[in-house]
Amino acid sequence: MTRRPRRVRLAISAALAWSALLGGTSGAVAAVAGDGLRYGATTVLVPGVDYRTFTYRGAHGTTRGHLLTVDLRSPGVAVDLLHPGVVAGRGKVSGLANAAGAVGGINADFFNMSESQHPGVPATGAPVGPAIAAGRTLKSAVPLGQRFGPRLPPGTSTEDVLGVGTDGVARLDRLRLAGSVGFEEGTVALDGLNQYALPVGGVGAYTSDWGSTSRLRATCGDDIRRGAPCSDDTYEVTVSQGEVVDVADRPGEGEIPPDAVVLVGREAGAEALRTLEPGDTVDVRQRLVASAYGDGYRFAVGGCPILRDGSPLAGLENGVAATRTAAGYGAGGRVMYLLALDGRAESRAGLTVLELASLMSGIGAQAAVNLDGGGSSTLVTRSPGAAAVKVRNHPAGGTERLVANGIGVFATGGPQRRGRTLAPARLGIEEFPHVQGPAPVEAVVDVQPWG
Repeated sequence: MTRRPRRVRLAISAALAWSALLGGTSGAVAAVAGDGLRYGATTVLVPGVDYRTFTYRGAHGTTRGHLLTVDLRSPGVAVDLLHPGVVAGRGKVSGLANAAGAVGGINADFFNMSESQHPGVPATGAPVGPAIAAGRTLKSAVPLGQRFGPRLPPGTSTEDVLGVGTDGVARLDRLRLAGSVGFEEGTVALDGLNQYALPVGGVGAYTSDWGSTSRLRATCGDDIRRGAPCSDDTYEVTVSQGEVVDVADRPGEGEIPPDAVVLVGREAGAEALRTLEPGDTVDVRQRLVASAYGDGYRFAVGGCPILRDGSPLAGLENGVAATRTAAGYGAGGRVMYLLALDGRAESRAGLTVLELASLMSGIGAQAAVNLDGGGSSTLVTRSPGAAAVKVRNHPAGGTERLVANGIGVFATGGPQRRGRTLAPARLGIEEFPHVQGPAPVEAVVDVQPWG
């Protein structure tokens, strides 16, 4: 067989990329795009949002995947966080997408799915990294040693995110929590916001966005070992409208009122909180500090960076092939790519993390993150005229898994959420400059999975 000349392959790749940016044509003839990557037909979900299948030849065989291409320059097209209304909660990607009115989406961050290392401690379902939805900050990142997921490449952290700024441009960034708890005896640093794990000696704040799940997991493990024992030196303080209303020796559970914040401390953090009594005045301040973009994010989700400036990061894992989910951007942050592979039972292959980075580069991404894979990998789309989304990939477990969050694609500028709206908390907290828009909703609608 004669090898196709390189300049012809490049021309075909360029034509496909240009077609994706313009919307493509449903039923287009499958074409080859670079070595090992072959696209199927393109379906235009709405102008600026395309869906297509592909196959990619890796070291472990040929795997099948599904791709959403989102042109953020198209009028009304946007991406935002899909989530179940609370940080400590889970839902199916299809249900989250339907509840928000999305035309497509994928699962996103790794999360606290089980607690086999701490018997008797409830798993929270909360994600690892920072999360911002519709300009509203939901949480910050857990300590590095407490994360779930594959080994991080050198120079990356749990604070890394894929986000879209107030300028409508996608970028990789790092969001660090900066905050304090002030009271009569002094001020201590705030080390966590709605996190399933706090650093040793730290103090974390929990708001109505956390949900009703137990906060006990926050005091388990340490900064290096996720499975380290739970601390027996803890303290919890409930603050309502800036005044202490309750204290406890052990983290509790139950819904947190919109006008309240619960402070959880361990070791040195617990010692500091023990100086507080009912009636004391407390001033809680917090904000996320971005490393690259200072004007705020409308959307951000935690992920493991695998691609920068079109090149895979050094130190990426290249031995284990698995079902993967990834998201990235090209065209200077104006085009987003959302990708999920079929489960290995269907594709008989899978990709290593390094292969995933190479694939994202071949698709056209300049930067990308690895998201939760395996049984979590899910990609959904809503066909033109359809009332609900459909799962397009074949999840590894044969059906959708409940996940912490996802990335939704919208054709009306943002989520059109249905269900009960959670009122913004009035905590005396210094809110982010970019906090605006509706609060998340608590609504999950299950639909028939793929078939």
